[in-house]
Amino acid sequence: MEKYQTKGTCSREIRFETDGDVIKSVSFVGGCPGNALGLASLLQGMKIDDAIERLSGIRCGFKSTSCPDQLAQALKQYKSKQL
Repeated sequence: MEKYQTKGTCSREIRFETDGDVIKSVSFVGGCPGNALGLASLLQGMKIDDAIERLSGIRCGFKSTSCPDQLAQALKQYKSKQL
């Protein structure tokens, strides 16, 4: 299980598991429970690159980031470590 400390969001941490280039599971520590559960459910089985493309740059209100954007950052960091 990978862990990523978020920056600038209500959630404090994102945890995720992968199988090759596919997301197996995602969970958020803190944040909006319904949105986090919905996002996690939609991402199961999605390719990492597709998730990064779809989630990068999403903002939450006046914040410069969001939980989905932070997940994209976490996945980018994870991919860079795998190379």
